[in-house]
Amino acid sequence: MTTQRASDVMIRALENEGVERIFGLPGEENLDFVDSLRTSSIELVLTRHEQAAAFMAATYGRLTGKPGVVLTTLGPGALNLATGAAYAHLGGMPLVMITGQKGIRTAEQARFQLVNTVATMEPLTKSSRQVTSAAMIPTMIREAFRVARAERPGPVHLELPEDIAAMPVEDYHLIPPHPAVEADASEGAIDAAAEVIRGAKRPLIMLGADAARSSASSALARFVSRVRIPYFTTQMGKGSVSGASDLFMGTAALTSRDYVHDAIEKADVIVTIGHDTTEKPPFTMDENGPTVVHVGYRAAVVEQVYFPQVETIGDLGPTLDRLAVELVGRVPNAGALLPMRDDILEKIEEGSEEDRFIPQRIVAEVRKVMPVDGIVALDNGMYKIWFARNYRTTKANTLLLDNALATMGAGLPSAMGAKITHPDRRVMAVVGDGGFMMNSQEMETAVRLGLDLVVLILEDSSYGMIRWKQAVDGMPDYGLTFGNPEFVAYAESYGASGHRLENVDEMHDVLESAFAAGGVHVVVVPVDYSENQRVLIDELGERAAAALDEQ
Repeated sequence: MTTQRASDVMIRALENEGVERIFGLPGEENLDFVDSLRTSSIELVLTRHEQAAAFMAATYGRLTGKPGVVLTTLGPGALNLATGAAYAHLGGMPLVMITGQKGIRTAEQARFQLVNTVATMEPLTKSSRQVTSAAMIPTMIREAFRVARAERPGPVHLELPEDIAAMPVEDYHLIPPHPAVEADASEGAIDAAAEVIRGAKRPLIMLGADAARSSASSALARFVSRVRIPYFTTQMGKGSVSGASDLFMGTAALTSRDYVHDAIEKADVIVTIGHDTTEKPPFTMDENGPTVVHVGYRAAVVEQVYFPQVETIGDLGPTLDRLAVELVGRVPNAGALLPMRDDILEKIEEGSEEDRFIPQRIVAEVRKVMPVDGIVALDNGMYKIWFARNYRTTKANTLLLDNALATMGAGLPSAMGAKITHPDRRVMAVVGDGGFMMNSQEMETAVRLGLDLVVLILEDSSYGMIRWKQAVDGMPDYGLTFGNPEFVAYAESYGASGHRLENVDEMHDVLESAFAAGGVHVVVVPVDYSENQRVLIDELGERAAAALDEQ
């Protein structure tokens, strides 16, 4: 075998793992790695900011179940990965982060740009290690990908110093990847869960973030259709079973008081499938609440608001198939809560035809132009609650939102990662003006890559969610408003197309024509958030007060 650099070996090891592309922004300390990448089968997706690259790579991991890969240089470049690492860590997205570092065998530049990145990344990742020997690269790459995919999936960090990357390697052996085999739930756990569910008077199923994995979709659909127990989803669990089912009760976009919580509060047994407490609570448990049966890939993390009494842990597919055998035809009260369904969904859909840019109408217009497999990627703001509440999904991972870290700035990069991963699908980013401007530089990346992408900007010239909370808490309006560029001109300066809407009736045709035309399109609408107060505060508050009066 001819002599190669350690960086060549790392690229061969990444190819061995099936890596198709690496997102990132190189620097001086990883030029050997980049040179090795130049002659490989792996595509380099050059971005304008490391944080955006991490969001893109994490989204690839979320959609495929295979680790996305992101590359940065040392110091400031590596530190820009911190938010992306936390995004993947809390969201359960497999990700491998490779950062550069100065040489470790000498210190010719002393401490210039030197940051202990390995230590920095330790609390934000499942594993953070420095490569100190070229001979260890095949082993470390194999382990990084294994750990990133293992339960619960998440980010892994490897630091490659520039002198190690340049070291000659005469002989090496790659380690063939092997599929991970999930453990099966025990018979005792299946029996215990089945006994509780069979005895329920008003059972209800909740589908969480881990239920949205593509590997669980078929088994989930079979389970729900066979046992005929109504279900609701968390924000990140949307689409794990089709929202068109006659058993769908809605999405818990809030923690309490919403219409779907009428059913949650009446349930005496709630079967949570794929729930993880990194997601903001869809409901809270207390000593007087229902019995909760936790069905998941891993054991529940006990929290003040979540302490399931029964747990069934194992690969979700086989677990649900086996549990269904014990339940089919043996849950006499399976549909006890179904009579509530029509009223819940009818109330949620109110406002979808109003002649204003209110969230309900915006959601309805987006839904009309997105096919079943079309992907909507949300940034974080008030609109996320409305999309979670009102946007009906029929396929998993077609509404990408972050209800774990809930970071701003992820919407546009996430949409780009989705489009790169699924170039045959329609993809739309829905962003607030605040979140969009946090990574708007990636418009250049989207145009350069020739992506067909629609970016819907909801403009209110403020950090709207925090401003709303400030008002709810009775505080003066202060510190949360800003000015914006002229977004149409801003889009055009990148080579994209820009559209500003003045009438909500234009929205469908403009969005449809943008998708038909191809390329990157920015569509700006003046969002009317008056419904936040009317519905989320006044209406739901009156319901809560009425419920207390009845007690």
